[in-house]
Amino acid sequence: MEILPHTLGCFVCGTHNPQGLKLDLLSDSQVVESRFQFRNEHCGFRGTVHGGLVATVLDEAMAWVIGVHARRFSYCAELNTRFLAPAAPGVDLHLRAELVENKRGRLFLTRSELRDAQGVVLAEATGKYLPIPAARHAEMLADFAENPGQWVDLGAANSSPLHPTPIPPA
Repeated sequence: MEILPHTLGCFVCGTHNPQGLKLDLLSDSQVVESRFQFRNEHCGFRGTVHGGLVATVLDEAMAWVIGVHARRFSYCAELNTRFLAPAAPGVDLHLRAELVENKRGRLFLTRSELRDAQGVVLAEATGKYLPIPAARHAEMLADFAENPGQWVDLGAANSSPLHPTPIPPA
């Protein structure tokens, strides 16, 4: 497993975000994984990590597994999360994500899970992701702390101008 590049500001993997988790995400070119612990300040109720933060790490791993497989960035269009047991701060956790299906580079289906050290699934998620517009790639690349070139096809980032249809104002 190799460590994936970090960004500067991301809440999950950002090296310069003082409130962030600063996770090291690893990949073997098939799955994305991380081992980490939440901190006390990540709790909603005392002793229970806030569900939104659990969903956040599940989402991050799924976004990265698309990067690993498709070598491009994507946004979450739909995230479905099942919380099966509470996550506690200070407990060793294992995060894992895999790509389920790549629909011709236009839609990516993923799944992820968070387990405790005993292998009990605490939460699981599925997601649908859309490739980001090529025009945004330079902006995203500027936030990387390390060169993401091994994991992201920098040439393809500018050759595939997929632009989502804007949603009209209500």
